[in-house]
Amino acid sequence: MMAQPGAADREEDPPAAVQAATAQGLQELFPGVRVWYGKATRSWWALVPLNAGPRLIEAPTPQRLRDSIMSARTHG
Repeated sequence: MMAQPGAADREEDPPAAVQAATAQGLQELFPGVRVWYGKATRSWWALVPLNAGPRLIEAPTPQRLRDSIMSARTHG
């Protein structure tokens, strides 16, 4: 059985308060972006509005999600 990409970065689900605070912090950093933690996927998600249309991004950690949001906004 093969591990999912980034599976080594995933730990246990963060507490609900941490999920909410992290999502809020990223949304404040990136106005207009919606951020949430997917309990079923155990991944962080963002819906990023771009000129070419919205983009859905998944990442194993909030840090990687932040980097992916920055990249999406830079490279569209």
